[in-house]
Amino acid sequence: MAIFKENTPSLLPRLIRLRDAAFYLGMDKNRFNSLVRPQLTEVPIGKQGIAFDRLDLDAWADDYIARNGRLDQPNGGSSWDAKKYQDSSNAAISGTLTKKCEDDAFAKALAKATSGKRKSTSRAKSKKFGKLQSTE
Repeated sequence: MAIFKENTPSLLPRLIRLRDAAFYLGMDKNRFNSLVRPQLTEVPIGKQGIAFDRLDLDAWADDYIARNGRLDQPNGGSSWDAKKYQDSSNAAISGTLTKKCEDDAFAKALAKATSGKRKSTSRAKSKKFGKLQSTE
């Protein structure tokens, strides 16, 4: 978008052109035109240019969040993170196993891994390799 070019200063302009306004609010052009644009004052720039005051865009976003966001839920609903869950009474302590069967399985695996008897993983040679005979 034109607002965030690489060589431009980090200041945002007060007036944001129509082509950039939807991007500024993080939405597509169709949603901007149907939801936001009818509620804002258009500022003419030149003969054909249209812009919107950045402060008006910010105010619209603040109002939208207040009505539809997590802070104030319509119809008495609660936000997704508002529920408080009871802490588990058998919370795991760092570095320990929580179940006896896991402890037993770990002990068996450890004993097997450290036992003196080990299986050979290489294949036994099934063919004898002899010297190559010359074909002279």
